[in-house]
Amino acid sequence: MTALPTRKLEAFRYADIDALASVWTSLAQPEIIAIAAQQKLQQIWLPSDEDVQVRRVEMTLHAGASASIFALNNASHYGRIELDVSLHEGADFSLHAANIGGGMSNLEIVTIVRHLEPSATSRQVIRSVLGGKAVGSYLGKVAVARDAQHSDSVQSIKAMLLDRGASANAKPELEIYADDVKCAHGATVGELDRDQLFYAAARGLDPAGARALLLGGFVGGLWDGIEGDDLGIAELARGALRKVA
Repeated sequence: MTALPTRKLEAFRYADIDALASVWTSLAQPEIIAIAAQQKLQQIWLPSDEDVQVRRVEMTLHAGASASIFALNNASHYGRIELDVSLHEGADFSLHAANIGGGMSNLEIVTIVRHLEPSATSRQVIRSVLGGKAVGSYLGKVAVARDAQHSDSVQSIKAMLLDRGASANAKPELEIYADDVKCAHGATVGELDRDQLFYAAARGLDPAGARALLLGGFVGGLWDGIEGDDLGIAELARGALRKVA
């Protein structure tokens, strides 16, 4: 069995190792997903009722394949989503995910996206809403190989802190060896805009309703790209926001 990781490893810097130990036996080996050339995958990852929720995935997209992952991470104690993605020529990968937590919860999204061959694209959009003493973290690395010319990658990371005890960690990282690429990343951490809260209150919304409205707008756009009628994740996210707002 693979040894339990420690915080000395960069990918586990903010992890709750004790919580991880409680589920590590079944998760030491990640789930393997391979998408054949020119095929398309959409998955919606919903939270369970468990206090500790960890998902570890290794994904390979072959030439021209595409994958869209929509994920909600809001375990009451510890939640971790870990993705290792390899992109071959012309593949397209997107991750739209939210950390939503309060109390003492610790929520992590950790990714590495490997552009191995030319003309692949990747998009990662992460939003965190954190109240109480919750901690939300994103550690994401995009690695572009020397032969992966014309790669196109974006990481957009934003966190909203609702209480002084909450904290967010954001570490988008680029490792680029090709010279003809388009890669960008950005990370911001902030609070709800007081002027917007006042504007909502002036139009009859109570404070809790005003906060919920603004937070819904902050997170809701994550799910716009879902194909089909499965928007259960949007309702779950609204419920999670109501609890922390």
